[in-house]
Amino acid sequence: MAEKLIVIGGTAAGLSAASKAKRVKPELEIQVFEKSGYISYGACGLPYFVGGMIAEPDDLVAVNAETMRNKRGIPTWIHHEVTSINRGEKTVAVKNLDTGEERIHPYDKLVIATGAVPAAPPIPGIHSEGVYYLRTVEDGIRLKATVQREAKSAVIIGGGFIGLELAEELTLSGVSVTIFEQLPRLLPFLDPVFSQSVLENLERHGVKVHTGTGVAEILTQDGRARWVRTPQGETLETDFVLVSAGVKPASGLAGQAGLTLGLKGAIVVDDEMRTSDPDIWACGDCVQMKQLITGEPVYVPLGTTANKQGRIAGGNVAGGHDTFKGVLGSTVTKVFEQYIASTGLSLEQAQAAGYQAVSTMITKMDRASYYPGGRDNQICLIFDRKTGRLLGAQGIGSESIAGRINVLATAITCGMTVEAVNELDLVYAPPVAPVYDPILIAASQAVKKVEKQVK
Repeated sequence: MAEKLIVIGGTAAGLSAASKAKRVKPELEIQVFEKSGYISYGACGLPYFVGGMIAEPDDLVAVNAETMRNKRGIPTWIHHEVTSINRGEKTVAVKNLDTGEERIHPYDKLVIATGAVPAAPPIPGIHSEGVYYLRTVEDGIRLKATVQREAKSAVIIGGGFIGLELAEELTLSGVSVTIFEQLPRLLPFLDPVFSQSVLENLERHGVKVHTGTGVAEILTQDGRARWVRTPQGETLETDFVLVSAGVKPASGLAGQAGLTLGLKGAIVVDDEMRTSDPDIWACGDCVQMKQLITGEPVYVPLGTTANKQGRIAGGNVAGGHDTFKGVLGSTVTKVFEQYIASTGLSLEQAQAAGYQAVSTMITKMDRASYYPGGRDNQICLIFDRKTGRLLGAQGIGSESIAGRINVLATAITCGMTVEAVNELDLVYAPPVAPVYDPILIAASQAVKKVEKQVK
């Protein structure tokens, strides 16, 4: 009898695991259960769908359930929620959300890829009608319909990447946007200079930003959110509220099944993505990860990581022994014309981890000074002043900043020092880079700080 694999979750990690397992071991009988109505969709594209840049929800979908069944030989069921895991019997209970029917399915091996769910701050009125989140395609459809009903104003609770991307898209759609960020500054993992630059950029485009203050209460009319009240007692009228206060691992099933949970309630896995049960693997936004530099547990839910972990889990289910080395937490986003990217540790994180960390920041044009269209790139390097080891990098500026941070992410992964980065043979042509690339300028300034400490 063929071995049975059940995968819980049909987005990045889950489908990567199922597809890899099937390729490696075609005789596996695999079933994928996804409780939403969509699989394999680009959640990071949802703000641009809401704003109208992406026309249809299906444009976000890479592969649908029919294709998974007919072309990949993997029965995939949407609107099917796994409600419990019985490790002793090696079964899962699955509810068909369309009919209400429940069935028990046996497994030999199980992959949990349940992802993450939006965090809901403990604000009175947070569960009212007119309060939206943006995590699934269905979330995007509901929010887009509201925006298209001639919404004129919106309040965004939280100033993370999704909140800022939506602030841009809503503003371009003609909606007046106000952001409330409880922390003292936006994107606090960035250098304060960069956080301030992001704030000023938003304000230049008409977005109102309140930092260091949250929303005390969401006030309703006929059950629908119509105002927010600040801790200072001020009220602001709004057509809807969007909550963008981060996410938390959707690890409830795993916890109820007695699997070991760790940081923020995420599922603990080893380097092969195996849980505390030898027949169960987990991957993606529901699991605890390892910070590549420090080796310490972290929770960094990113689509790139989910896909990698899914492939590793699927290969290992099929008999392999691939390992996931860890994450740097490399991120990039665009807010209006400004691109923001980072990788590795911030200065505060590096110092907290015990490094003698310092930073340096430079501003340099991304093209030759005489070539039209050049824009300033600001790059911040975080490094150990004793050894010169590069620990983190941040950048803000033009579209080219993403590629430069990718170079620095590679350097960190390889354990390079700022001296070694300074010796890199980077490309040069007036339309794409100055003779001394911003990376080299930043590294040369960092080298000076290392030398001062070791003489």
